[in-house]
Amino acid sequence: MYTSTPPHFLSATVPRSLGPKNLTSSGFRFRVFTVSSTLSEASNYIPAAPILLPEGPWKQIPGGVTAPKGFKAAGIYGGLRAKGEKPDLALVTCDVDAVAAGSFTTNMVAAAPVLYCKQALEISKTARAVMVNAGQANAATGDAGYQDLLECADKLAVLLRLKREEVLIESTGVIGQRIKKEALLKSLPKLVNVLSSSIEGAGSAAVAITTTDLVSKSVAIETQVGGKNIKIGGMAKGSGMIHPNMATMLGVVTTDAVVESDVWRKMVQIAVNRSFNQITVDGDTSTNDTVIALASGLSGSTYVSSFDCYEAMQLQASLDAVMQGLAKSIAWDGEGATCLIEVSVTGAESEAEAGKTALSVASSSLVKAAIYGRDPNWGRIAAAAGYAGVNFKQNKLRIRLGDFLLMDNGQPLAFDRAAASNYMRKAGEAHGTVNIYISVGDRSGSGQAWGCDLSYDYVKINAEYTT
Repeated sequence: MYTSTPPHFLSATVPRSLGPKNLTSSGFRFRVFTVSSTLSEASNYIPAAPILLPEGPWKQIPGGVTAPKGFKAAGIYGGLRAKGEKPDLALVTCDVDAVAAGSFTTNMVAAAPVLYCKQALEISKTARAVMVNAGQANAATGDAGYQDLLECADKLAVLLRLKREEVLIESTGVIGQRIKKEALLKSLPKLVNVLSSSIEGAGSAAVAITTTDLVSKSVAIETQVGGKNIKIGGMAKGSGMIHPNMATMLGVVTTDAVVESDVWRKMVQIAVNRSFNQITVDGDTSTNDTVIALASGLSGSTYVSSFDCYEAMQLQASLDAVMQGLAKSIAWDGEGATCLIEVSVTGAESEAEAGKTALSVASSSLVKAAIYGRDPNWGRIAAAAGYAGVNFKQNKLRIRLGDFLLMDNGQPLAFDRAAASNYMRKAGEAHGTVNIYISVGDRSGSGQAWGCDLSYDYVKINAEYTT
């Protein structure tokens, strides 16, 4: 990992207006590209994921990261992928200084973009752009990989007339490989030129950040804060190497809500803990996990200046919903998976203990394999709940698989095994959801976690990942 002293961020001396106007003044000359065709073609590579939003006072709308006011996005092919011409370079920008927050992997072998973004967010409370590349993780690449990143950030900052620290970067791909810098630098003028506030712009960006994903993940909602409409949008990628903290996933979340910086950063971490930190596919935590969340404030909604007010509660719930929708789509798209597993735990001492128990069950390879085999082996569920490290009385344990009650008050119950197996089979055939409900007591703590079944294809996909 990068072990040198933290980078020094240089300020750009050019004007700060965003957009492609007069870009030749920076010394870069490039041809004009047809925006609509470039962006709409991205959707031809993979379909969009189903987004399973929790119920609440919001409605899903089109637009992804560009739905909130002030945001533009684009995704293009920049020659970074090892094969194929699926888009591999994405950019999200904000027309104004956006309040910025980030959440990152806890892996000690943190990638260069993780180190860079952490430092940038320490320097500045705002940001204006997030660039994401697929193909190379730029993790475990030492000082050379870090310098590659800085060169890319510097050129993009000049093109956008920004300071370097206002440009954040995420990377995904093979660990140990540096960014294909020359290809990326050559592609930046085109990427900036096709920025769009359209649905196509958001969709192309969501496709460009994917790797082994079979679907792109993009969502937007409209809701109210303090009686005024706001929008929250988001995109994410992830399919394998998924496990907290966080998971092998990248995400960008946007909103036009008006919120104070410290409050926003606290909200984002809470929402991440309730979503991306509650998904698992295979028990591996990546080197690159990053979620960047930007708030433009352009909705004109009530200013959320305190975490304890009613408006903050509204914004937090809405942010939770967007991140949970994206998180579930990642688990749904788990490598080789045939179904999503949703584990709901109630009766715990706290939300944290309930979430820990739920994640223990969702992470169990034996539970995941049983669900793939359509085997209602509730003993594996009970065992995984029991080793979660959360105290509860065994005679309070209750387990339900879909509509089938398997255990109550710590005692096994007779149930229709064939029908329970059929429930899982139908979920697998439809790539639907297998629901597991667990109660561990009579307290108020509740939480959820999401995973997927473990199939033969998971091994095949990862055995051949670099070959």
